[in-house]
Amino acid sequence: MTFSWKRSYAIARKDFKDISKNLYVSPMFLFPPILAALYSRMGMDSLFGTYFVFIMAFTMVGTFMQSALIAEEKEKNTLRVLMLSPASAIDILGGKSLLSIVMTSVIVFISAFFLEYSPSGVVIAGILVSIILYVGIGTIMGLLTKSVVEASVGIMPIMLLFMGLPYLTMYIEKYPFLSVIEYMPHNLLFTIAENNQANFGNSMSELAGLLIWTVIIHVTMVVLYQKRLKD
Repeated sequence: MTFSWKRSYAIARKDFKDISKNLYVSPMFLFPPILAALYSRMGMDSLFGTYFVFIMAFTMVGTFMQSALIAEEKEKNTLRVLMLSPASAIDILGGKSLLSIVMTSVIVFISAFFLEYSPSGVVIAGILVSIILYVGIGTIMGLLTKSVVEASVGIMPIMLLFMGLPYLTMYIEKYPFLSVIEYMPHNLLFTIAENNQANFGNSMSELAGLLIWTVIIHVTMVVLYQKRLKD
């Protein structure tokens, strides 16, 4: 299975044209920066608030946008055409993910600018891995649904779950069974941010955890894609 940058870029460029005309998805880009600007104006510069905005960007832009792009292709039957084209699975999945990864990164950067947040190199690495992870979740949701409307409805509980999990972390001492949350992607990233050290070694276990989550999500994504190819 080979990778062609030219094919992936062509797919991403087509997605950019489609998303710029989609008034249903485009407004999602605005919520994280607006919330970041409000937090900054109100003097709410806590690390928890900053990463809540980032998780909102991961889910609203990365996961939601990606699921909508994939579901729209399925709804128009153009995903099947792509699957039957000479493009490999890596070309298609990479091209379909590229725009979401870039847009989510831009929104996170803008939000960080409003919040006057300057992460270290290891934190930036954790953020980038997280973006790839959440976009992978969006791809899975898009492959599991048949239309943009169905994807939008299906992704809402997941978005609410991801944005609600950080608050449950506060109750781990009171309810020990919630300690499983400590191994969830959002908490691993938050732990890296709390360390905020330039030395990667201090956060290697958390980065490894994020990478494991990312590999699991993307292996699931490829398996599901191959299953849809055979349907």
